[in-house]
Amino acid sequence: MSEHILITGASRGIGYETAKYLANQNCSITAIARSDDKLNQLRAYAPEQIFILPLDITEANAANQIKEHLEEHQLSIDGLIHNAGLLINKPFLEQTDEDWQQQLNVNLTAPIRLTRNLISMFNEDAHIVNIGSMGGFQGSEKFPGLSAYSTVKGALAILTECLALELADYNIKANCLCLGAVQTEMLETAFPGIEAPLNPTEMARYVGDFTINAGTFMNGKIIPVALNNPG
Repeated sequence: MSEHILITGASRGIGYETAKYLANQNCSITAIARSDDKLNQLRAYAPEQIFILPLDITEANAANQIKEHLEEHQLSIDGLIHNAGLLINKPFLEQTDEDWQQQLNVNLTAPIRLTRNLISMFNEDAHIVNIGSMGGFQGSEKFPGLSAYSTVKGALAILTECLALELADYNIKANCLCLGAVQTEMLETAFPGIEAPLNPTEMARYVGDFTINAGTFMNGKIIPVALNNPG
């Protein structure tokens, strides 16, 4: 039976392209995002392998909806890619409590809640891949306007190290990829006019291969994946 990979933030950018790439590697995919239309476009790419689940991962009952979906389709989890992200580019002194809370909810609280509440659905040797950022990688160059985003992504990296220990008895691995600049809608919105050195399709190949294979070789690692910044 093929591996089944769960991907959040799968309606665009790296998540969308990673779902397509993994389908080409004979994996089955559950693609999660809020956008019905874009998820339906994704499913049309490989309707036999790509399941779609429109939902907001920040909702308290998101994990229950995912469980119901998995049980309905008799699926379990071999890989979970926490890819959904929110970036609000504002100077530190202009970032409101709401700006911080929104980024915290999407980039950290949702991965925490989904990982914890879906634990019974994981197979042994499953691999959790947290999509971090070079901005959240200790010692990396930092950029004005990204204080909240980088701080929360840094916390996601620390969570990864903790999960590697906490989930060892379940034989579940966790690693974090701190991505540099990729030409996504989120990056273009935050940095209008920027020309990143990589496109989502190129990064998706790396993320997909890493999800399938890297859990055999590493656990609790924070890995920078960048040609340059910002990330």
